[in-house]
Amino acid sequence: MEKLNFRNRRRKNTYIADERLSQRAISLANYMIENKSTVRQAAKIFGVSKSTVHKDLTERLENIDSSLAIEVRKILDLNKSERHIRGGMATKEKYAHMH
Repeated sequence: MEKLNFRNRRRKNTYIADERLSQRAISLANYMIENKSTVRQAAKIFGVSKSTVHKDLTERLENIDSSLAIEVRKILDLNKSERHIRGGMATKEKYAHMH
């Protein structure tokens, strides 16, 4: 009886997974740049978690396309600087609808 070799299978699947992750990171980056969206909005559109989006855009993308990563970093920094304002506006709208 022949022994199954899982090493080659694992390497092949890892390569496919790496390619898929790279493609997702690039797609997320392009979406963020084109739409000036937030991490939450991108996560909802792509059907992944906020953590996944953030990791793809901050860690994986740097290794794939550094110029794209710089553009995305600008958007992430802008979103971070505006988040307290957005939160305040959301609270204001919430209470305006209640009364």
